[in-house]
Amino acid sequence: MWGIDLDRSLDISLKRQIYQRLRDQMINGTLKAGASLPSTRELAKTLSVSRNTINEAYDMLIVEGYVETRQGAPSRVARGLILAQAQQSAALQRQKPASVPTFLADFKTGQPDLRQFPRYVWQRISQKSLSEMSMELLGYSGPQGLTQLREEIAAWLMRSKGLAVDARDIYITAGATQALHLVADLLYADHPEILVEDPCNIEMIQTFIQKGYTVTPVPVDAQGLQTDALSMDHRGPIYVTPSHQFPLGGILPAARRAALIRFARRCGSYVIEDDYDSEFRYYGEPATPLYAMAPDRVIYIGTFSKVLFPALRIGYVLVPRELQSRWSRLRTYTDVQNPPFEQAALAEFLRTRKFDRHIAKMRKLYRERRQALLDALRDFFGEHWRPWGDASGLHLAVEFTGMVFDEAFREQARRARIRTVPLEHHCMRKGRHADKLLLGYGHLEPDEIRLGVQHIQRFIEEYFKEHARIR
Repeated sequence: MWGIDLDRSLDISLKRQIYQRLRDQMINGTLKAGASLPSTRELAKTLSVSRNTINEAYDMLIVEGYVETRQGAPSRVARGLILAQAQQSAALQRQKPASVPTFLADFKTGQPDLRQFPRYVWQRISQKSLSEMSMELLGYSGPQGLTQLREEIAAWLMRSKGLAVDARDIYITAGATQALHLVADLLYADHPEILVEDPCNIEMIQTFIQKGYTVTPVPVDAQGLQTDALSMDHRGPIYVTPSHQFPLGGILPAARRAALIRFARRCGSYVIEDDYDSEFRYYGEPATPLYAMAPDRVIYIGTFSKVLFPALRIGYVLVPRELQSRWSRLRTYTDVQNPPFEQAALAEFLRTRKFDRHIAKMRKLYRERRQALLDALRDFFGEHWRPWGDASGLHLAVEFTGMVFDEAFREQARRARIRTVPLEHHCMRKGRHADKLLLGYGHLEPDEIRLGVQHIQRFIEEYFKEHARIR
């Protein structure tokens, strides 16, 4: 009766189920405008519920304007409620959920080994941090982030990279991506220009493109940004990855760092330093950040997503002091703050040096995996390749003599269940790095690396043989 079937096993209350069924009938036209609803007594008897339940359902309909009522008259359906049925496009009707392919060789970049993360330790620390959290931190704590986390980050930067910073200059973000969004808004001006390394992380640069920036590429060589290519005609910030250039892997030399700072000062601009994975350097200490040379001109972005786990959306920014009040206003009107719980847990993870021990463990592990990749490349490709960049990070840029890798190669490899990225994908000016592939190895065991390289070697051989035949 009345098209109402109640399901008492649901978590949804009976009054809300009645409200939803009647509302839907009004919207789809089953109950016409002006139609009277049954009395509460009648409907309660029909549905075997209390009269109070019906009264509460009717009250919801009246409050939201679905039903009109007058004293002494039955409740009636309001006018103007019917909605036309939305027509799905034929393409959308045919669309099926995308299945995640199982790759024979999966050399995706930027992926840490999540199997190695000490989940039990993190769980214990999270419980402890939550139980000890003061009531004040459950409210709005401001755009800068928890004091204890900022202090522990400052201490970590000192002991790991020799970088002396004031915790008051550190601002917590929801990862490096949010940091770049805030920086883009912070430095925006009329017809803004941003100078970026070419090649660079093409996905990260989309942040600035979508904000309306004009992107000007500056060439990169084996040592990083070529500062002699900078022109005084340029205006705007400069985005760089000086401690481990993405994707070629070089470390920017001191002379170029100094030239870059001089350029920024002459232009009255800022350098955006993205230090995305410098913790993982396998021979010698991590490179000192560019920020150390000019805290007044460098906006330093760090993240914990790459070194711990990507779902941990915590990053941090060292903000020059003249920009800090504007930064705070921007963050306040964006999303106010990061949730305090993970901040508190991360602060404790740093304070107890469990973070340090985890990084030391992973640095050793990733060094071994990098070597396993080099050994496999040597075994399967002989002398027809060479690595680029410093011995660091979670990926390797590999040059293959005489080969050309493009998006067609990438797509055909994917169809063959092989995931790798041509370095050209990250180039704005095409053609200079077409002979290089990016091979991420951080998430792979040595035997997975070796088997993956074997699959790539076979695929490359078949692909270029077929390519030559078609030509």
